[in-house]
Amino acid sequence: MSEDNIPPIGPDGLRQWQVAGGVVVDERGLLLVENKHRNGSSAWSPPGGVVEEGETMVDGLTREVHEETGITVARWTGPIYRVEVMAPDAGFFLRVEAHRASEFSGSVNIDDPDGIVVAAEFVDRAAAASLLEGSAPWVVEPLMAHLDDDVDDGRVFRFNVEGRPSKPRRISRS
Repeated sequence: MSEDNIPPIGPDGLRQWQVAGGVVVDERGLLLVENKHRNGSSAWSPPGGVVEEGETMVDGLTREVHEETGITVARWTGPIYRVEVMAPDAGFFLRVEAHRASEFSGSVNIDDPDGIVVAAEFVDRAAAASLLEGSAPWVVEPLMAHLDDDVDDGRVFRFNVEGRPSKPRRISRS
């Protein structure tokens, strides 16, 4: 990744985003973060983010979760699932690798240097489903499959996005 955090352009002409996502669950529920978008809207997701050049997925994930939530993860399992999003009209390809925290400590304290995360909290299954209603299907579907159906075998969820973010889009699974 370049200094300005814009991912490189791949051979297909698309920006290649490499993202790590963290599933952190304990007796309080699932840890979710609220992300504020440039257009002023917000959406909830598990913590995580772009893996920086020179980082492994797990190192980048550990850093991102700590920055976004204050939680320090000592051990991860996974990848529990992967996500690939092909969005040629929007000019990007997104690859996500999700891991589950198996050992962690700390309390919720947001210190996101990017200023994107505005809230973080542990929520029960019903609250998680409600908060995630406005999130992208590539965030919600794999996460709920993991939580509801014990999907943790590294399977890949593929999505195709037609149209630009500012115009009506069609999202399909492939």
